[in-house]
Amino acid sequence: MKIISWNVNSVRARINNILDYIKKEKPDILLLQEIKTQDENFPYDNFKTIGYTSHVFGQKSYNGVAIISKVEVKNINRDFIKDDLKQSRIITGEIQLQKKKIELVNIYVPNGNPIDTAKYDYKKNWLKKFITNIKKKLLKNSNLLIAGDFNIIPEKIDVYDFKRYEGDALGKLEIRKKFRELINLGFEDVYRLKNKDKQEYTFWDYFASSWQKNYGMRIDHFLVSNNLLENITSININKKPRSKIKPSDHTPIELKIN
Repeated sequence: MKIISWNVNSVRARINNILDYIKKEKPDILLLQEIKTQDENFPYDNFKTIGYTSHVFGQKSYNGVAIISKVEVKNINRDFIKDDLKQSRIITGEIQLQKKKIELVNIYVPNGNPIDTAKYDYKKNWLKKFITNIKKKLLKNSNLLIAGDFNIIPEKIDVYDFKRYEGDALGKLEIRKKFRELINLGFEDVYRLKNKDKQEYTFWDYFASSWQKNYGMRIDHFLVSNNLLENITSININKKPRSKIKPSDHTPIELKIN
């Protein structure tokens, strides 16, 4: 099974790129973030035509997450945490893999910048609530797969210039500690597990020729509970969609699980 995580930065603006990607890569499940549309305006038919069902938690102009799947996804939940600002940032669902019931948790973590504003406090509180609820979820189902745009740079190797981001909401130590706290609940950052010293990125800003200069960062992640690691066969950052016309500033991460 091939599961994709991709911050598409507006599903309607990128729909042609997304459909081209699906036709070429044939994923089983796409976990999309920052779809930037209300549920009623989501392009359901575009996905339905090529065999995919869409489960959407949208919001006008901002945020929004969706699970696009050609396999059955049960127990869709849009209320995983109580969001202080009522923003659409998490959608969950369950899939069956052999005898294992796996819960997919698709997230779009707040950016948090500037750090001297309420936006940073919102990010910290959001992560605190998320970690608390993941702890509760693990008591009911130990097979969890968390994926999405975390807006967190885990380590120095995960950004082109770490010094520049030490004081940023994506790289501040207390935010990186939240990422580590999550992993310590019994997860692995699958990309880093499989690629100990490899320096690859999932995001390149639109400004200052960041893509051309490879001024990127790895802020999109797959965290998989330890008892699912035996099922993981590969993980790959696919940079090709970032080079397309009118691309998202993020590129897909591809997880294969047997």
